[in-house]
Amino acid sequence: MLIAPDIEMRRATVDDAQALADAQVRNVDHLRATEPYREPEFYTAEGQVERLTGVGSETWVLVDRAADGIVVGRLTLSGIVMGPLCSASLGYWIDGTYAGRGLTTAAVEEMIRVCRDELALHRVEAGTLTDNLASQRVLAKCGFERYGLSPKYLYINGAWRDHIRFARLLHADPPPSVPK
Repeated sequence: MLIAPDIEMRRATVDDAQALADAQVRNVDHLRATEPYREPEFYTAEGQVERLTGVGSETWVLVDRAADGIVVGRLTLSGIVMGPLCSASLGYWIDGTYAGRGLTTAAVEEMIRVCRDELALHRVEAGTLTDNLASQRVLAKCGFERYGLSPKYLYINGAWRDHIRFARLLHADPPPSVPK
């Protein structure tokens, strides 16, 4: 699906592993302040295949079709649980040279549509560092509500960092697998 002229959002496949590795390498400095430390293998195609084939998660990529199809962003749904919970956690990042164009907001809005209409999830959660105001604005624009704080949640850039927790409810009805 096009979320902007020439920017496509689609489910990632193992064929995207090298492009994802290249994007991660290209954005190491840009993501250092918000992403946890990664082992060197993470920045290889093999490391990306491992992430793409993990159980209980889905990865989506943003691809710039006008720039030889390079990956310029990633969204990951992890901890996908069905049944009475029907929930997942959302993580995302955008290439530093593409930030500030509204692409992240458009991508998160599309992911909410997928979660609601295709995956039939009830709830999507996300967290941001307390000083990541840009990400907090994205979540607010996309209808997420702040519900708490996770103290010292992730080890990022040399310190345990607090995260503000957000959630978006997608369905009021009980899941199909649970009697009313």
